[in-house]
Amino acid sequence: MKMHDFAAFRLTLLAFLGISFMGVPSIAQAQLVGYTTTANGHLKFEKQLPQLAQNTNKVSVLQLTPKERFQKMEGFGYTFTGGSAQLIHALTLQKQNALLQEIFGKGASDLGVSYVRISMGASDLDEKVFSYCDLPNGFIDTALAHFTLAQDTMHLIPLLQKAIKINPHLKIMASPWSAPIWMKSNGASKGGHLLKQYYATYARYFVKYIKAMQSKGLPIHAVTIQNEPQHGGNNPSMLMDAAEQTEFVRDYLGPQFKAARLNTEIVIWDHNADHPEYPIHVLNDAKAKSFIAASAFHLYLGNETALSQVHEQHPNRKIYFTEQWTGAKGDYGGDLMWHMEHVVIGTIQNWSSLVLEWNLAANAKYEPHTIGGCTECKGAFTIQGEAIQRNVSYYIIGQISKFVPPGSIRIGATVNNELVKTVAFLKPNGQLVAILLNTSPTQEISIKLKEKATNFTLPKQSVTTLVW
Repeated sequence: MKMHDFAAFRLTLLAFLGISFMGVPSIAQAQLVGYTTTANGHLKFEKQLPQLAQNTNKVSVLQLTPKERFQKMEGFGYTFTGGSAQLIHALTLQKQNALLQEIFGKGASDLGVSYVRISMGASDLDEKVFSYCDLPNGFIDTALAHFTLAQDTMHLIPLLQKAIKINPHLKIMASPWSAPIWMKSNGASKGGHLLKQYYATYARYFVKYIKAMQSKGLPIHAVTIQNEPQHGGNNPSMLMDAAEQTEFVRDYLGPQFKAARLNTEIVIWDHNADHPEYPIHVLNDAKAKSFIAASAFHLYLGNETALSQVHEQHPNRKIYFTEQWTGAKGDYGGDLMWHMEHVVIGTIQNWSSLVLEWNLAANAKYEPHTIGGCTECKGAFTIQGEAIQRNVSYYIIGQISKFVPPGSIRIGATVNNELVKTVAFLKPNGQLVAILLNTSPTQEISIKLKEKATNFTLPKQSVTTLVW
């Protein structure tokens, strides 16, 4: 369902919580609106209005504590894979432009995506494996004289340039799936380790990439060192243990970024939550840590509480959540509920300041992908020819990206009912947003307003974003 213009729905903390802010409207001006998506698919971003509560004894109570403040949010979005770009770029120009506006725009009918992750070279959701310095067997190029972005200029870069025009504040993270194969211990795109004699060359590869993208008008906000460094079974992929990553960042990548005066963030780990000891090990090296901005996580294994373990050990470094797929065999309702509970609410409650779902787009056969790449990865969009279908991760990200801009701060939020999960934010303009996930039958939630209370109905198995 199309979103209505909710710019008029302004409610301040003064109105609901009795807290004073300069320039805020009075209680009489305050309004509250919810936007709901249900697991049964009947409601999708459906606008709902609250009702004045008559009896608040039988309802759950949302307690907000705006003075309790946590991390600042970086953004929300998807991995914009090469395969996604190929499909979108093949659309007619009119459809292509309309879809990019819907993804990156800030209008009432747009998703408001504020952050994307792309691959340095091919990911497994490109049509073929490539790096930016591919050579015939037996050749090496430590000068990187053959470095080229040619493959990305076919589809990805032109679309990113359009996206930046739509949202000039869009942030881009780049992640390598593999170094060029001539730098690797097994000489193959799949598995293997980065050979130590090429650590300096590979660091220059990162610098060269960032500068090349900048020359295209595409600033790279962050790079991760290696996508899933403990998973060598993907194509492409590369293994890198904690000691290797520490040395690479400490002695090569960090110093080269400093020498090149790059302000691109260095992000470590970029793998599952079952091994928080890996990023902790890297961050425990003081020199390596001096170059590192954040640790990144996926949630195919482990629990989101592991993110807090890293935060507790190194609270002055950020936490990012960079990937979770929805698959061909997934259930719309089950995926919506699980991802909202664990990927969105759960990781943010455990200090993540970034939430990215996996693939932006695939076709009806879950293509493109490399030989040996993911054969069941469902995109936020299914694009088959000129037909475009919006899938569950479209709504998962949309429930937060539409309403919570970068720079918003997580605030204290609790519900006295374990079946209702929540996270809340103070936006840069002083407005308030709360996300409520109802994992049970229909619930009434009460937001108290001095002597009165406003009730809001949470449909069975649903997520509602409350906008003040």
